[in-house]
This record gives sequence, C-alpha cells and structure tokens, in this order.
Amino acid sequence: MLNTWTEQVKNQITFFGGDQTPYPFFISPFFDHHIKNMGSPKSLTNQFYPSSKENSSQGSYDPIGDISNNQADKLIHRYKNRVLVTPTTLCPVNCRYCFRKNTLAMSDDLFKGQWQKTLEYLSNHSEVEEVIFTGGDPLMMSNQKIETYLNDLTQIPHIKYLRFHTRTPIIVPQRIDDGFVEMLDLYSKNFKKLLVVIHTNHIDEFSNEFKNAIKKLESVRVELLSQSVLLKDVNDNPDDLKNLFQKLSELGIRPYYLHHPDKVKGGMHFYLPLEQGRKIYSQLRDQLSGHMIPNYVVDIDGGMGKVSAFNPETFKFSGHLINKNAQLSSHNEPKSNTNL
Repeated sequence: MLNTWTEQVKNQITFFGGDQTPYPFFISPFFDHHIKNMGSPKSLTNQFYPSSKENSSQGSYDPIGDISNNQADKLIHRYKNRVLVTPTTLCPVNCRYCFRKNTLAMSDDLFKGQWQKTLEYLSNHSEVEEVIFTGGDPLMMSNQKIETYLNDLTQIPHIKYLRFHTRTPIIVPQRIDDGFVEMLDLYSKNFKKLLVVIHTNHIDEFSNEFKNAIKKLESVRVELLSQSVLLKDVNDNPDDLKNLFQKLSELGIRPYYLHHPDKVKGGMHFYLPLEQGRKIYSQLRDQLSGHMIPNYVVDIDGGMGKVSAFNPETFKFSGHLINKNAQLSSHNEPKSNTNL
C-alpha cells in the first residue's frame, strides 16, 4: 500500500510522448485506481487520459498571457493588489485541458529564478496585499519547503492574504497530512486570511479520502473555496455542474470560480463557444441558491485579465470584453472545433 503522499508521487504512473500526443501523461496510483473503480467515466478519462486530439495546432502556447505579465522571478503581476507565485513545475496529475500545459511541458522560465528576487519585488511593491501560490501545484512541495515560503512572507507587513490553488486533495488526498494542517493553522495567525482553493470539475472526482482530507482542513482556520473549468464532454451541462456545486457546498467548500475554457494549444477539444457557456450558466442560476453559484469568468486574450463571462442582456457574444483596465478588448472565438 502507498499510504503516504510522497509514496504516491514517487510511484506516479508516467509515460512521455507516444503515438497519441506529444504531451506527457502522469497520474497518481490512487487516482488512477479511483477512475477505474468508478468505471472509467468520460468525465474523468477525458480530463486525465491522453487523446490524439491534443495534436491539433489550434490554440495558443500561453493563452492568458502569463509570460507577458511575468514581472519577477517566479512571479506574475496581472492585477494591482495581488500576484501569482509559481514555485514549482510539479503537478500530481497532467490535466489535459490545462492552460499551462505548454509552459509546464517546456519548463518555461515562468517557473525558474531566485526566490530572493521574488521577495525583493514583493517588498518593493506595497500595493500587493495577496500572494497566490499556483502551479504546477504548490502542494507538491514538502511541508518544510512551504514553511520556508510562508515564514519569508510573514516578514513583509503588507502581505495580508495568502492563497493556495491546488489539485492535490482530489488527486493525492494523502497530501493533506497532519503536518501540513498544523502548519496552516500556525501560519493562519500571521495573515488576515489564509485560503485553499481546490480545483475540481466533476463530482465523479470525489472519493472518501478526499472528503476526509477536507474534514482535516476544516478543523483549522482556513477558508475553503473551489475553482472549476467548464469543459466540453466533461461537465458542459447544468445538471453535472449543479451536482458538483451542491456537493462542494455540503462539504463546506464555497464555489468560487467557474472558468470558461482557455484557448490553449493541445486543449482546444475541450473548448465551447461563450454563447453556449452563458446558456448553461443561466440554467444553473435557476437551479441553485445564490451562495452555491460560482463566478463565471473568462480570461481575455493577451493577458488582459479575468472578467465576468455572463451577460444578463444577451447570450450572444460580440467578440469584445471590458478588460481589467476598463478598456474594450478583442476576444476572438475560435473557428468550430467539431473536427478536433
């Protein structure tokens, strides 16, 4: 039995390249068993197993402009008061729709550099109040490494909020061990708010081990949120999303973001038109209480920021969105991807 998270990571099921796709495949033994135990539903196999559709040349290498917003080592500064920090390229699984699947596969400079330079940047930018650890998956680092980051950030007085974006409670629930939970409890006293945002797209992902991991996190002063991606042939219907967000709410996790899929090279077979997404979200709003409904958002082309994807005036999309600078930006819908 692989009882610890490090054993799960060391024994990842992995292969690189192959006939189907140029992108690597890796998954934890725990979650691979979970998929097979569930009967290998397309809600899971489409998300995590390779497909020849990934060979399509459509899409962008860096669809949301991470590289253009990379202001310091390991740091992306897209919005005034918060930054993304990318401490590792490692993930517990390779999500086939990931908007960073190209930069991660190439170990892009986005994930390299000196942490000290990141700290210097943060120290010199007092407008930054929140640090968001993103990925790769930050929980793939050891407790000792994470604590080093947390301790360093406590030395910067204007950092008030700390957020982890992670897939590990779903893919490697063993990662939420006692040491990690105790560390979060300790450092939550140093920030106004410490949040863990769990990435999950379908209720089929939930295991008993995941639910137990959530109970551990709920025992300390951590706010739990979720983020999900609207994906063609995975969860592109209001019933699946309703079940997901209801269950998350029951588990004490507040649905936070529902992302419109990004136009990433190698992942365009998951894309659906914004008009279709708006119709799905509209139906969802009629079926769920307001506190269970996440913000439906889309990242504008070229790194111009995340904005609301829903328009209560019309389902049709004009091709333009108001960006983070309150300016009108083009956001082109791709040609039909039915042949992907």
